[in-house]
Amino acid sequence: MAATVFIDGEVGTTGLQIRERLAKREDLTLISLPEAKRKDAAARKDAFARADVAILCLPDDAAREAVALCDGLDTRLIDASTAHRTADGWTYGFPELKPGQADAIAKADRVSNPGCYSTCAIALLAPLVDADLMATDTACAIFGISGYTGGGKAMVAEFEGDTPPGPFIYATGQTHKHLPEIIARTGLTMTPIFTPSVGQYAQGMVVQIPLYSAALKGRPDRAAIHAALAAHYKASRFVTVRPLDQVEPRENPQKLNGTNRLELAVLGDDATGRLVVSAILDNLGKGASGAAVQNLNLMLGLDEGAGL
Repeated sequence: MAATVFIDGEVGTTGLQIRERLAKREDLTLISLPEAKRKDAAARKDAFARADVAILCLPDDAAREAVALCDGLDTRLIDASTAHRTADGWTYGFPELKPGQADAIAKADRVSNPGCYSTCAIALLAPLVDADLMATDTACAIFGISGYTGGGKAMVAEFEGDTPPGPFIYATGQTHKHLPEIIARTGLTMTPIFTPSVGQYAQGMVVQIPLYSAALKGRPDRAAIHAALAAHYKASRFVTVRPLDQVEPRENPQKLNGTNRLELAVLGDDATGRLVVSAILDNLGKGASGAAVQNLNLMLGLDEGAGL
């Protein structure tokens, strides 16, 4: 019997992408509400009650309200908002985070989908901390650029309107909503400086973290850092580490668009000890909707790559 799935917020940027990935699958049945009922609490609660898994594609406060609507129901939840990424009782939905994480997601009733920037940053930093190459109090900075779809429907409308704003840097006050989960999932005790930006293109993301070899434990070179990342992700289906000898003169944030892949690379100059770890993904794929589908597959005991 096909599992039932309800996407609460299916007309938003993330919800539409999830629905597109699930609509043609024969192993799932989608529950959908008519437009007039999408904000009706009783109709939504009935949809939650009929679903095996519900995916919340909502603003933070609305996601918390949706969770409250599910009190007393057997419905399992995936929350794509920021609301529960560091909350007790929620399993972090990055299967590649550490050994056993995918199994934890498979058994969980409450899964928090990671953010796009945080997926990249955590994927780069957590293995270095775990491999004892990076002290938890290491000072670092995270730089990145994302397509404008990462800002949701309002930003999409802004960029696709008559007077698009053009590329810009934001979150200059160092209070970006992804920082708490980056700290929580990497083990760092010093909050990184984070400088995100939005590009004049729809989707795709590159995140880079510069590191001085001299500031790391044992002064590792590029090969040592690459070995740590490669070992961590050796069994991963969706995360790859680019070979050290594969030189790309330009890092293209759009190269993985339409996929659920995350590509990591170790760049820089060993002679001067100035290194850069880099991550590329589709902010609507592995950075949001693709990740949600991957988590859904795990929770339902299906092929992890189904629909991806």
